[in-house]
Amino acid sequence: MTYVIVGAGLAGARAAEALRDGGYEGPVVLLGAEQHRPYERPPLSKEYLQGSSERDEVFVHPADWYREHDVDLRLGATVTAIDRDASEVVLDDGDRVGYEALLLATGSSPRHLRVPGAELEDVHYLRYLDDSDRLKILLQRAGRIAVIGAGWIGLEVTAAARIADVEVAVLEAADAPLLGVLGPEIAEVFAGLHREHGVDLRTGVQVTEIVGKDGAVVGVRLGDGSLVEADAVVVGIGAAPNTELAERAGLQVDDGVRVDEHLRSSDPRIYAAGDIASIHHPALGRQIRVEHWATAQNSGPVAAAAMIDENATGWDRLPYFFTDQYDLGMEYTGHVDPGDENVEVVVRGDLAGREFIAFWCQDGRPLAGMNVNIWDVTDDIERLIRAGAPLDTTRLADPGVPLSDL
Repeated sequence: MTYVIVGAGLAGARAAEALRDGGYEGPVVLLGAEQHRPYERPPLSKEYLQGSSERDEVFVHPADWYREHDVDLRLGATVTAIDRDASEVVLDDGDRVGYEALLLATGSSPRHLRVPGAELEDVHYLRYLDDSDRLKILLQRAGRIAVIGAGWIGLEVTAAARIADVEVAVLEAADAPLLGVLGPEIAEVFAGLHREHGVDLRTGVQVTEIVGKDGAVVGVRLGDGSLVEADAVVVGIGAAPNTELAERAGLQVDDGVRVDEHLRSSDPRIYAAGDIASIHHPALGRQIRVEHWATAQNSGPVAAAAMIDENATGWDRLPYFFTDQYDLGMEYTGHVDPGDENVEVVVRGDLAGREFIAFWCQDGRPLAGMNVNIWDVTDDIERLIRAGAPLDTTRLADPGVPLSDL
């Protein structure tokens, strides 16, 4: 029996590792479109981009790991189709690889800006290791950059640029950075953080053109006609799941490849993990797709376990992500739909001093919690979310009441 994994990113690499750790001794084929062996993405916008970690540290496994564990890692191998009748995947060179079980871990791609000038050479995106390499060089030579989009990637690139003493203008269509994710009160924490570090943060603006001269970027034109001068542009306006293979194969796709708690798709021999997986979450009672490191790290092994044993333990992890910007470190556990107005934000600690925990509650029940510069509390936050019980929000907001007592 051959198990094939399409997508040699973190989810795919962890799945291959879990297959071997789980005792599977048959052929494992790991197909990756890039020329790099599997690597982790958070360092690309954090410590690697900032120069505080080395390039070799981004890779999931040492180079020899795949040979030592008899994993057939094929790089530069793009899968163009899934032939479900023949149980084969078709590669761009015409080669076919048969499978007994197939895991799709194809990740996501950055959304591209659609304005005049967006094709200029110094308009950058950050998704791949090569992108981060180019940005590291950019931050060594640029005097001023414009970052379009104040989401997590945009703000992390901004922090790296300011650490490199590059002037930065951040251009965001919403009224505050991360507004849809965090709401106005917590979003202002990040706005203040970046402005204190000298960022020209402009919210509620529309980008209409990337302005170039002799093929080089000179600035960004806004909807009011003003020009924001810049030597280069970094675009961070979100990502879209790479579901084209699944769609062409006739799998059920709805904001990602729809899978059950065992990561099985509508075809029981095909699984999906990582960014593309819309997973049925037992604790939340619905499908959810999360584009963050923890999902890739943990969903690959869950799929691998189900490939080995159909009765294996399914997915039950709460969504989790983290960021590091300047002297602010944050962890977020749980899930609230972006822009949900039926939640109350309960803040515990020093909001102005950026040392607090925020809870997003509905009828007193915590749905998500975010700890900022406070550590070793994620287990307590997860316990409160999983309990699903209404809490006294006055006590929840009181740092004098231990979380363990709630």
